Amino acid sequence: MNRKQFAILLVLLVVLGGAGLLLQRSRDTDANSGAGGVGQKLLGDKFAVNDVTHIVIKHDTNELNLVKKDDVWRVRERNDYAANFQEIGDFLLKARDLKVVQKEQIGASDMNRMELAQGQGVKSGVLVDLKSKDEKSLQSLMLGKKHMRKAPPQQSQFGDEGFPDGRYVMLTGDTKNVMLIGDALGNVEPKPETWLKKDFFKVERPKAIAVTFAEATNSWKLVRDTDSGDWKFAQAKPEEKLDSAKVSGVSNPFSSPSFNDVLPLNVKPEEHGLDKPTMVTIETFDDFTYTVKVGKKAGDDYPLTMSAVANFPKERVLAKDEKPEDKAKADKAWQDRQKQLEEKLKQNQAFEKWAYLVPSYIVDPILKERKDLLVEKKDEPKPTAQVDSAEEKK
Repeated sequence: MNRKQFAILLVLLVVLGGAGLLLQRSRDTDANSGAGGVGQKLLGDKFAVNDVTHIVIKHDTNELNLVKKDDVWRVRERNDYAANFQEIGDFLLKARDLKVVQKEQIGASDMNRMELAQGQGVKSGVLVDLKSKDEKSLQSLMLGKKHMRKAPPQQSQFGDEGFPDGRYVMLTGDTKNVMLIGDALGNVEPKPETWLKKDFFKVERPKAIAVTFAEATNSWKLVRDTDSGDWKFAQAKPEEKLDSAKVSGVSNPFSSPSFNDVLPLNVKPEEHGLDKPTMVTIETFDDFTYTVKVGKKAGDDYPLTMSAVANFPKERVLAKDEKPEDKAKADKAWQDRQKQLEEKLKQNQAFEKWAYLVPSYIVDPILKERKDLLVEKKDEPKPTAQVDSAEEKK
């Protein structure tokens, strides 16, 4: 090897070494920014879940804001109604651990095909912006088209397209690289109702149930003396007989209710029939009184509001022949129970300022009219026509 060849070789080694260094630096930069290669975390290794206090989700013309206020996650589009902390926590942890399954470069013409275009339209992506308490964007990404896996023949219920097992995403600021992640993130949509905390009031041990309709003759009230006692009309007419089978359908109203959505606080009662509601009043053996106002049915939901009051006894009623040695234990049990009931009252009253959209299958059973609770009257058999005696003789 002569001196000239050696010099050329040396230059090539320097060039290759420099290129390798630049490539490594580029990889490091990608890894730190979260735009790493296959197997690396999508949002980078330094993404801190606890720093996120505001989640913005946008798609087409819809926008959702989940905001943490006073350590409670709330849905801004529902007048700061409490959000489902479990749902939000699961999403943030999932986002933190998402890894890149595949990475490829695309051009502007591929944006619609990958459903990653910004702005409006069915082919636009779902923008997810994770912000800190100072409203600084910690990470922002665009969710695009879902990756579909063909279903096995025996699972044809998924259809010809198969089922989603991943999604194409793009980090904000990088319009050249699209990455595939192994989770479809199907629930990440700007639908406020899906992010609400769905805890609700619950009626237990009813002793009196009254439903008041606009038409007074349809109204009714049922009462019973004990938890296991039979229901009866509070004011029964002589000809009325209660049908026990029909009563069973109304005897446990709102024992396990749920709701689909909440209405804005500034909603006008007349828009949902809440200015002239059907009134449901329930008294319980635990000294609660619930008042539920039911508006006009819309689709599969009823709008309703609720309120709760309680008239707890100040002192415990002593049991018959109660022994002195049993008094302290009974007093403590009674006091503990009263604390539980007071806490339940507080929880129930937290629902009072809102109007809810409740599934019809929960409300319909209690909206029976008075006639629908009665034993059906059987038609009297008509007297058989007497055969003419003369004809009999023939």
